Amino acid sequence: MSNTTALRIAAILGGLAVALGAFGAHSLKAVLADHQTTAIWEKAVLYHFLHAVMLFVLAGRVPVRSGPWWCFFCGILIFSGSLYLMAVTNVRWLGAITPIGGVSFIAGWVCLAISPALPSPAPK
Repeated sequence: MSNTTALRIAAILGGLAVALGAFGAHSLKAVLADHQTTAIWEKAVLYHFLHAVMLFVLAGRVPVRSGPWWCFFCGILIFSGSLYLMAVTNVRWLGAITPIGGVSFIAGWVCLAISPALPSPAPK
């Protein structure tokens, strides 16, 4: 994957995290309150946003650290995605899927611990 593509995807996911946070706080406020799932929505947004920032940081490295990048990407989709769906639908079994995304986040951080992302060399 090119740096440009990785950066664009990261930026889109970051913007989506902000939009979903606002959507939950305003448009979905009554639904989340009825289901008592506001905290679940907020947790989904928090992890989504933090890992979108990490995607952006990793995408700025040359070459792109694809292992952790894909782990964080999949973690956003599975962890935050399942929590978003659970918060809106109140279908509690979706919580059984969430740990798969959590493991994906952990795997991304472990990849970085094993082989840290060093700053990109200065352009010549």
